[in-house]
Amino acid sequence: MAKLTLRELLARLERDKRFLANVRALKKIPPLEGRFSPFLAWLHPRLREVLAGQGIGQLYSHQGQAVELVRAGRDVVLMTPTASGKTLCCNLPVLQRILEEPETRALYLFPTKALAQDQMHEVHGLIGKLQADIKTYTYDCGTPDDARQAIRRQGHVVFTNPDMLHAGILPHHTKWQKLFANLKFVVIDELHVYRGIFGSHLTNVLRRLVRICRFYGQDPVFVCCSATVANPREHAEALLERPMTIIDDSGAPTAAKTFILYNPPIVNRELGIRQSALTPARRIAAELIENDIQTIVFATSRLNVEVLTKYLKDQFNRGKPVDPRSVTGYRGGYLPMLRREIEEGLRKRTIMGVVTTNALELGIDIGDLEACILCGYPGSIASTWQQAGRAGRRMGHSLALLIARSSPMDQFIVEHPDYFFSRSPEHCRINPDNLLILLHHLKSAAFELPFEQGERFGKENLEELLGYLEEKGVLHRVEGCWHWMAESYPADEVSLRSINPENVVVVDTSDAGRHRVIAEVDWDSAFTTVHDDAMTYTHVRVIDSFDSKRFHQVIVEHGEVQVVRKVVGFKTIRFYTAENLGYGDVSLPEKDMHTTSYWLTIPKDLLMALPYNQAEIIDGLGGLAYSFHHLAAMRLMADLHDLDRAIGDKSGEWFVKKGKVPRAITSDAAGENSRIDAFDPTIFLFDAYPEGIGFSALLYEQHLDLLQGVRQLLRSCPCSHGCPSCVGPTLDVGPTAKEVALSILAQIGNG
Repeated sequence: MAKLTLRELLARLERDKRFLANVRALKKIPPLEGRFSPFLAWLHPRLREVLAGQGIGQLYSHQGQAVELVRAGRDVVLMTPTASGKTLCCNLPVLQRILEEPETRALYLFPTKALAQDQMHEVHGLIGKLQADIKTYTYDCGTPDDARQAIRRQGHVVFTNPDMLHAGILPHHTKWQKLFANLKFVVIDELHVYRGIFGSHLTNVLRRLVRICRFYGQDPVFVCCSATVANPREHAEALLERPMTIIDDSGAPTAAKTFILYNPPIVNRELGIRQSALTPARRIAAELIENDIQTIVFATSRLNVEVLTKYLKDQFNRGKPVDPRSVTGYRGGYLPMLRREIEEGLRKRTIMGVVTTNALELGIDIGDLEACILCGYPGSIASTWQQAGRAGRRMGHSLALLIARSSPMDQFIVEHPDYFFSRSPEHCRINPDNLLILLHHLKSAAFELPFEQGERFGKENLEELLGYLEEKGVLHRVEGCWHWMAESYPADEVSLRSINPENVVVVDTSDAGRHRVIAEVDWDSAFTTVHDDAMTYTHVRVIDSFDSKRFHQVIVEHGEVQVVRKVVGFKTIRFYTAENLGYGDVSLPEKDMHTTSYWLTIPKDLLMALPYNQAEIIDGLGGLAYSFHHLAAMRLMADLHDLDRAIGDKSGEWFVKKGKVPRAITSDAAGENSRIDAFDPTIFLFDAYPEGIGFSALLYEQHLDLLQGVRQLLRSCPCSHGCPSCVGPTLDVGPTAKEVALSILAQIGNG
C-alpha cells in the first residue's frame, strides 16, 4: 500500500466530517522567505571557511544584527522562533573573540543538563572543523572529579546550568580564577524558563556572578535567547538588572505549517466529561507514523508518556516483526546514554515516532520532524509554540495538532482560537528581592566575598539585612566589611526552585519491623501532598491595599495580605472511579504567611437579591474563584500552584472552606461563619509564596480582560451543571454552581 505524504494526509483529514466536528480551528500558516545580511567584514577567515563548508554563505538579518551588537559590547536578548539560528548569534562573536584573543573565556547557562550537553556538542563540532585550540566542556553534577581541574584551568567555553553555577562554581571562584579573570561573554539560553521562583533565584545567582566578575576586573557581555513572551526585554532587564537591546524581527525562512486546535467529543454532557486526549492522539499519531511521517507527541506527565508509548508499540508490533525502536518514549528518568541514542535515532530517522514530556521542548537537536501532536495544553502559549516548533524547520510542510483536555485552560484555548493565534499575552514575572530568597543568596554571596560598606545587592537596604545576619551569628563585621563566619556551606541550603529549603522525609511504618523511606517532599507541599486528598481551611486578611478601583458595584484591589492555612482532614479516593471511600481527621499546625494578592469584592446586597439560597451563592462564588484561578495562571504563564485562591471577608473574619469538609471532621466553627448576609464577599487570588512574586499587580491591571475571559469560558462550556472545564467538579462546588456563577457575572456587568 502506497504511503501518503503529509499534504495528502492533511487533505484527507480536512474531508473527514467526524474529525472536523471536533476541530475548533484549522489555521494554515504560509511559509516565509528568508532575509539576509552579508558576511561581516571582520569575521575570521577560518570561521568563514567552516561556515561555507556547512552551506552558510550569508547570515540571516537578525543574526547579522545580533553579532554586530555583541561584538560592540552590547547586552542582547534574542526572541526569534525555533530553528531561526539563535545559536549562531551566540557562537560567532564568542569564537571570533577567542581566535583573536586566546585567553578569552565564555560561560553558557542552560536550564537543563541535557540541553547543555547538546549545545556543547554543537559548539565542539564547529571548533573541530576550525582546527583551533579551543577547549569546550560541560560542567555539571555528573562531571568526573579528575576532569574538573582540567576544566577550571583550560576551559575556554564552559557549559553549565544555574544550579551548578550557584552551588559548584561561584562558591569556589578561587579555583576558577582563570575563567573569571578572562570572562568576556555569558550566554543564557531559554530565558522564558526563568520566571516565578526559579527566575527570582536566578537573578540573585547572576548578582553574585557579576559581583565576582567585578572582583576579578571583568564586566562580561550578556547574550540571552528566549521563546515568545509578552515582555522579553523587560524580563531580561529584570533578571540581569542592566539595559538590554532586543532583537525580535527574525530573518530566517519558515516552512508552511497547518495548526489544528482539536476538542475531543463529550462523552457525558451532564458532567462535562470529554473523551481522553490520549485516544485521538494515539489514533492520529499511529496514522502519521504508518505513513513514514516522523512525529513527536508531547504528553503532560511521565505516566501518559509511558501509556501512550505502550499503546503505539502494541499497535505497530501486532502480528508483524516491527523494530520496537521505531516508536519510543523520552522523558526525565531515562539514562543519559539512552536519551542520546534516541536523539541520534530521531536525527537519522531510524526512529519515526517519539512520545515525550517537555524534556524535548527546549532546543535539543532532534532533526527535521514533520508532525507534532500536543496531548494537552502545556500551560502557556509560549510553550505551545515552542513544542509546535519541534516539527517543521525551514523547508516543506508541517503539522501541529493541539488536543485539549477537560481543564479550564485547555478549554479556553481551543474554544477561543483568536486569543491563541494573536500575539502572546503572557508575561514573565519575578521578585528577586523576596526577603527569604534574598537572605539565602546574601549568605551565599558573603561566603564568596566579604561585603563592603556602601555596596549594593538588590533594591533592599543591604546594611540592614547584613546587620540582621550579623545578629544571627553568621556574619562578622570588621572595619566596614562583613565576613562569613559560620561553619556551614550556605549554597547547599538553597534550592533554586523553592523558597523554603527544608524537606520532609516520608516513611512507611505499616510494617512494624521495618520502616521504609518512600519519598521526600518539600516543606511547603508536605502539609497537603502526604495525605490521600487533603482538605484545607484558608483565612485571608487584608493588611494593606496598594491600589483600588471601582467597576460598577465591584471594588477591585491588590495589596498585601495575611494568609493562614490549616489542613483539617483528608479524603480517600478510589483510583479510576474517583469514588469517595471516606474521611480522616488530621491534626496539623496552622501555616501563616504574608504575601501579595489581587481581589474583587462583591456587595452582599447584590448577591442577596439573586433567587438562590446562601449555600448556592457560596457554591457560585467558589465556581467563579475556580475559573478566575485557572485563567489567571494561564495569562501569567504561571503554574497553578504558583497562585492560590480563597473566598471570604477582607477582615479575615469569614471564609469559605476549599473542598467539601464534613462537619464531623473539625470542631472549628468556620462552617457557622460561612454567611454572606453579614459581609461583602471577596474573591482572592494570591501569590502562593511568602512576600509574593509579583503576580497580583499584573492581575489587577488585567482585571477586565480576566473577567471577560471567565465569562466566555463559562458561557462556552457545554456542560449542564458545571464541570472541571469551567467551575470545577460538581461534587466540590455543588450542582448549581455554574448557573449561580453566570448570574453573578450578569449582575456585576463589565466589572
